[in-house]
Order: sequence, then C-alpha cells, then structure tokens
Amino acid sequence: MSGMRRREVPDDDRRRIRVARLLRHARDAVRARRRPGVDPNAAHRPRRDDRGSVAVEVAVLAPAFLALLVLAGVAGRTAIAQEAIESAAHDAARAASISRDATTARRQARAAASNQLDWQRANCAGQPTLTFSGSVGGDTVSFDAAFASDPGQPAAVTVRVACTVSFADIDLSLLPAMPATRTVSAAFTSPLDRYRSRTLGFGTTAAGSAANPGAGGV
Repeated sequence: MSGMRRREVPDDDRRRIRVARLLRHARDAVRARRRPGVDPNAAHRPRRDDRGSVAVEVAVLAPAFLALLVLAGVAGRTAIAQEAIESAAHDAARAASISRDATTARRQARAAASNQLDWQRANCAGQPTLTFSGSVGGDTVSFDAAFASDPGQPAAVTVRVACTVSFADIDLSLLPAMPATRTVSAAFTSPLDRYRSRTLGFGTTAAGSAANPGAGGV
C-alpha cells in the first residue's frame, strides 16, 4: 500500500469543487436567515388594503370635485349676468335721460336694455324687468314727475334692471341647496338736461331757460 501512488485531481475539477462548496455554504446561510412561513417576494407585491384605500379615497373625493365644478359654473354664469345687467341699466338710464317725455323715455330704455343683454348673451329666463323712478332737487319723485319738472330745476331719472338667471342646463343634483334660478339686478341714475326741449302737446316743443323763459327750441 505504501508503494501506491496518490491520484492527482486536475485543476479544473478542483475549481468546480471549490465553487460548489461556496454555493452550498451561501445557500445554507440564506436558508438560516429566512424566517419560516414568510414569502421573500411579499415586499414587492401591492397589498390588498392599499388598493382598497385608494378606491375609497376616489369614491369620497370624486363627488366633492364634481360639486366644485358645478359651483364654479353657477358662480361664473351669475358674474357674467351681473356685469351684463349693470351695462344694461347704464344704457337704459342714459337712453331715458335724453328723451323729451316719460313715455318715450320708457320705450327707449327698454330697447337699450334689451339690446345690451342680447349683445352680452345674458342667460335670462324671460324678459328683464325695468323699474323707473326719478328725483327733482334731490327729492324722490315719480318718473313722470321728473320729466315734468320746471326748466332750470335739477332732475334725474333712475332705471333698475332685474334679470332672473337660469341654471336649468346645469346638473345641480350634487348641490341640493342650490336654487335653480337667481335674480340679479342693477340700477343707474342719469341726470336730465335742465334746459332740455319739452313736449307741450300738438307736436310743439319749447326749451325753457331761467335767463330767457320765452326762448323755444327743438
């Protein structure tokens, strides 16, 4: 036996054996650290409770976001209508103040208000409502009395325009307390010319003057 030679292992086989031993030791170390019953890929998988919480958040926030959009639409339409009504009241009062009599003033004021509202496309439900009043010497009088004031006496006319804004084409189910319509109004006062021509009847006119009461004009 002593005379028998020992068989030498080739270098390539030695390397394979060494690598196999290292891999076996590494695998054993990993198994020792791993806890029983725990999936190593669990940390990379989305949890079911996370998916459920996202769905709940969307269900809660979506109606609030839609209600905010509806509220913005209502506020925007109301603001546009308010601006249109203010312009219509200004034009109506101006048209009334340059008229010679109360009847013509009312007709001209209604036409001016309608033209302004049509041009601005105000979403009014029906025709706008116009209210007429006047003042003479700072005292509130009727519209007719303002036009009947004496020459040289300060007088003015006031026209108030009201419009009912409709939200019928907006879904208000998310805002139960929101009314389907809203009334906006504006008033404007325009002074009358103290020495304007006045209708005396039978198609004649006269312009009064404090300095020359007998002076006439058209």
